[in-house]
Amino acid sequence: MFIKPSDLEIIKKLNIKAPHVWIATWFGFGFLPSAPGTWGSAASIPVGLLIFFAFNLCGLMIGIAIITAIGFWASTKFDSDTNGHDNKMIVVDEVAGQWITLLPVLYFNEMNVYWILAAFILFRLFDIMKPWPVSWIDNKVKGAAGVMGDDIMAGLMAALCLLGVQYYAA
Repeated sequence: MFIKPSDLEIIKKLNIKAPHVWIATWFGFGFLPSAPGTWGSAASIPVGLLIFFAFNLCGLMIGIAIITAIGFWASTKFDSDTNGHDNKMIVVDEVAGQWITLLPVLYFNEMNVYWILAAFILFRLFDIMKPWPVSWIDNKVKGAAGVMGDDIMAGLMAALCLLGVQYYAA
């Protein structure tokens, strides 16, 4: 699992000290050569849990709003730096989507490892498989709204599925 030469060229173009680079790549997880979106999602979970336990569910919702706004800015700057769109190294969108998916899990179950794992897997499935409307946003919406939007929708869809399971399991 080595970095491809094309990815190395992109990394060389970046100002590696710039805050938007570290936010867009979720502190470097986006630079991992294999499955950066999965790594970004996994790395977002401990931070989401810390926010939840420090500030409760409302705090996590505020965190989602903040990371989404910052993610719009960081992904716009990253795309501009690399002359591209939705580079796979940008994983801040996965952070927003994963945190959205955690909302019903934390509301109903708090720190249940199995539900957190289910949230991770379900979000990754929706993000990778891109069912409609995730695929529509991914293909039709340009700029930062497209970068962030498909993962936000994947997170909403995964959260709704988890809510349904919670409802029928109760």
